[in-house]
Amino acid sequence: MEAELQTNVVVRPVRVSDAEAIGRVHATTWHETYDHLISTAALEKVSPRRLAELWTSWAAQGPEYIQCAALVDGEVVGFAGSGPARDEDAPRDRELYFIYLLHEYHSTGIGQQLFNAVVPDGQPLYLWVAEDNPRAHRFYQRNGFTADGAKHTEPFLGESLTEVRLVR
Repeated sequence: MEAELQTNVVVRPVRVSDAEAIGRVHATTWHETYDHLISTAALEKVSPRRLAELWTSWAAQGPEYIQCAALVDGEVVGFAGSGPARDEDAPRDRELYFIYLLHEYHSTGIGQQLFNAVVPDGQPLYLWVAEDNPRAHRFYQRNGFTADGAKHTEPFLGESLTEVRLVR
């Protein structure tokens, strides 16, 4: 099935009341994104309820954090967030933390809308992305990011995930 442009999309700041819906989407997108990188057993430990609990606190962070949700027909289908750099050796002051979008909404323009909502036009920033995630690499390249050679392996759901740093 080919993705269609969604005309009934709303992208808005995350609300504390979104926590449960975002927790479900977060868990689903981790399965869709990392199923070829992380074992099924590890992914089965992902709890939408636990992620919802985390989102309750994340949604209430300060004004330097920008977090938005994408809704189609009133249902959360994706989310994105950016904020202050977390790394001591950060190449920029701001970091794109995440963009997750349900697979069925890929190639609809919603991912770009989320990106635009959390990253002011032309803002220099950096991000970490799974080394083996070619779709994400293409998206970020279209948005002006290039690899700067930094790479690390992070613990992820009790396993390891190799990430590369992209900068613009």
